[in-house]
Amino acid sequence: AIPVGMEPKNVSNPKRYPSVFSRDADHDAKVEELIMGQHCLQCMKYLLFIFNLIFWLSGCGILGVGVWLVVTQGNFVTLSSSFPSLTVANFFIAAGSVIMIVGFLGCIGAVIENRCLLLSFFVVLLIIFLLEMIVGILFLCCQDEINQYAKKELKRGLQFYNTTGNNDLTNGWDIVQTDFRCCGVVSYEDWFSVLNGNKVPASCCFKLVSNCSSTSDTWWKDPCYDKVIKWLKENIVAICIFGLCIPVLQILGLVFSLVMYCQLVKAEKHYS
Repeated sequence: AIPVGMEPKNVSNPKRYPSVFSRDADHDAKVEELIMGQHCLQCMKYLLFIFNLIFWLSGCGILGVGVWLVVTQGNFVTLSSSFPSLTVANFFIAAGSVIMIVGFLGCIGAVIENRCLLLSFFVVLLIIFLLEMIVGILFLCCQDEINQYAKKELKRGLQFYNTTGNNDLTNGWDIVQTDFRCCGVVSYEDWFSVLNGNKVPASCCFKLVSNCSSTSDTWWKDPCYDKVIKWLKENIVAICIFGLCIPVLQILGLVFSLVMYCQLVKAEKHYS
């Protein structure tokens, strides 16, 4: 016989033993929360990996275009004498390289779930995003100053047209004037002081005849700066869509990396 008072307690009654059921409920809630956190972490992991894979592949494509331009066209469209390295090809190479590095950090950080790489990815992407915002704001606030400076710099670059060691600049002006059917920066007369007389380059001629450089009836009369600005305005919708897609993708990358980083920190704290 079991002595009185020593009978096994029936803990199945929550009214008599509420603390036992409270501990069980808390444990179940924590387990459920942990499972949900793991599912969220896996979801963020795959999303971040896919996002950065696309990011990295786009960087490869941009870099490839830049290398192709260097190999086939040289320094494609060099118009500035003060910044000879500021070319379309070099811009594509620099942008593609940065995108590849950022995408690589994000991909590896997501795959191995490394907090350091994820934080590095977040910081680098945030810096790039902020720099883009600063440049965009300055461009909107200082359009007149930028236009004046650009015209002055381009007109200065005309002085080096068809001179030794400036083949890239010469080719750049010939390409722009031929493709946009224009002549000079703000007027075809910009070439007069450069070519020592009432002459323009052959790329200004819409009719290739003998001595077309000296025959004003065969010249494009529209200034190149205005033609380029007009082309940009005509394609403003496509430019805006492209310009908005970049910060949207960057914001998504920042959100994904930050959520995954927080989930990793939370999981480590739980297990510790």
